[in-house]
Amino acid sequence: MIPLVTEADVAFWIAGPLAVLGALGLVLFRKAVYAALSMAFTMVNLAVLYASLDAMFLTVVQIIVYTGAIMMLFLFVLMLVGVDTPDSVVETLRGQRVAATLAAVGMFALIVFGIGGALVGVPSVGLAAANAQYGGNTQGLAALIFGRYVFAFELTSALLITAAIGAMILGHRSRIHHRPTQRELAERRMDEYASAGVHPGALPNSGVLARHNSIATPALLPDGSVSPESVSAVLAARSEIVDSVTLSAATAKVFDSIEATRIEEADE
Repeated sequence: MIPLVTEADVAFWIAGPLAVLGALGLVLFRKAVYAALSMAFTMVNLAVLYASLDAMFLTVVQIIVYTGAIMMLFLFVLMLVGVDTPDSVVETLRGQRVAATLAAVGMFALIVFGIGGALVGVPSVGLAAANAQYGGNTQGLAALIFGRYVFAFELTSALLITAAIGAMILGHRSRIHHRPTQRELAERRMDEYASAGVHPGALPNSGVLARHNSIATPALLPDGSVSPESVSAVLAARSEIVDSVTLSAATAKVFDSIEATRIEEADE
């Protein structure tokens, strides 16, 4: 007798190995971004497996909530903490490695015995009868989550809140130095102006009192001279700024014509 190969079997043998490869990439990749993308790849393949088992609600939740929302949260945490931040090799909690090893072994044994108990001695009935009992897949999940497993559901909510708080704590950077006030900053600027002649105000923007608003156009001071602090030092080193001599000469010519007109009006 030739065994019947269903569409769910084909989806399992395609998406299953791909999900395992994504899980291995999560563990083996050294770069955190690659690990996060591998985890997203695994979640997408799990959604395919759920769809092949007629669990459409779990499929949508897997794509929208886990792959779309929680993975974005992981990436935000990576951006907050920094992917180039070196991990400390100093163990701050005593017995952390031993406890983590025991937890990993216990979780592995739980998964093995759980899958083994589901495969051995249990008839495969599918989801048709379970969905028909409550009127659909979504209704059946709602009856189980908010009925029999409501305590586990609320416990998972508390776990997610704890994870969010932990992410905010990791992203928060402790301030080592005293944060100067506005008065202290103003006094510092005036001291630098008195000692070194540093201008206490903001530097002029590019294109101020000029005929062009390009960042490569130096600002002109009220007397028509060019302000070298108004252009980037990088552009000045590359010789990509507008010729300051020509710009200053054109401005001086305009100022001379205005002054000549004013003199003529005064003579009349």
